[in-house]
Order: sequence, then structure tokens, then C-alpha cells
Amino acid sequence: MNMNRRTFTSGFALAALTAASGAFSAPALAQSFDMEEFMKAPRIGDKILGAEDAKVTIVEYASATCPHCAAFHANVYPELKKDFIDTGKVRFIAREFPLDDLALAAFMVARCVPDDKYFDMLSLLYEQQRTWAGQNARDELLKLAKLAGLSEAQFDECLKNEDLAKGILDIRKDGVDKYGVNATPTFYINGKKLEGERDIEGFRKAIDEAMSS
Repeated sequence: MNMNRRTFTSGFALAALTAASGAFSAPALAQSFDMEEFMKAPRIGDKILGAEDAKVTIVEYASATCPHCAAFHANVYPELKKDFIDTGKVRFIAREFPLDDLALAAFMVARCVPDDKYFDMLSLLYEQQRTWAGQNARDELLKLAKLAGLSEAQFDECLKNEDLAKGILDIRKDGVDKYGVNATPTFYINGKKLEGERDIEGFRKAIDEAMSS
């Protein structure tokens, strides 16, 4: 059986796991939150790029199947990385916010590749989103996983990892319940939600404001 947006042949009861976690319930709107708690890594860890002592931290909540997230990573992220992350000005944290079962599967695979290849895998997922987020999803995801060094056996074991799935769903649930995330992508710059246009100029302005505060 192929895996597509409605089916997820990972070897465990995803529907039951999702219902138990409440991950896909209607979003709650958090008006304010504890920054110290917000910056704590989730149980399965944060995925981070950039200098630990950077004055500005950007947290992105995104879904692997979200076209707007793919557009950000294609059109804005490269310049953001070059001008701010690689220069030590910004620390970038990617937090998974799967909007469907297939996005959860993709994020699980990204978490299973070697740590130093996580962001490369993430870029591949967004680049090739139209290819794998449809028919023959399992086969297409497997191709990407192999590029990152996973064997088919490791790929299949990854998609059976209930603890990993629960950890990703917990990140999403906290985003909804604690931090007011209700769409993807959602960005927080030093804890302040980025509103309006999310082009590179919008990021430049928000980063400059954060650095001067």
C-alpha cells in the first residue's frame, strides 16, 4: 500500500496516537507566554543552526507539506541564512508543526538522518515537496532518505518509532496550547511573533529591532 495524505503505513496506529496527544485539535490562542519555557528544548531536542551566543533567536514552526513553508525556504531562508545565521547574528530553531500525517512522516525521517544532515534533509523535503507529498509518497520519501544516508531498513524502522512520533506531536501541541501557533509558517523573533509580510525585508526589519532592543 502506498502512503499519501490520508494513509500512513508506518507500522503503528497513528490515528490513536494523534487522538491521545490532542495534536490536531482546534488551536488555542496564547496571549502571552513564559520566554524561559519557550526557549527550553522539547523532550526530543531542538534542531538549531547558528551561534549559541547570537543576540537574536528566530523560532520557526512549519509543516513539511505546507506550500507557504516551502516558498519561505526557497525564497527567503537562503538569504536569511547567508546574511544572519552564517554570520553569527541569528540563531535559528526549526520546530516541527505537522499539519497532516504525511508531514509527520517526513519530519520523522528528517529526525532519523544523521544530526548534521537534518537541515539538508529539511531543505530537500521543501524543494521536492510536490514530488513526495502526493502519490507514491513512501517511495519518494525513501529516495530522499537514501540521499541522506539511510537504508530502506532504517527508513522503515524510523517510521515505526512511536516515541519519535509522539515527541514531534508534543512540539506541535505545545505550539498550539502554549504559544498561540495557529498557522504555518509561524515565526517568533526573540519571542515576538512576526506579523504581516514574511519576505526578507520583513525579517531584516524585525531582526534590526530585536538587536537594538
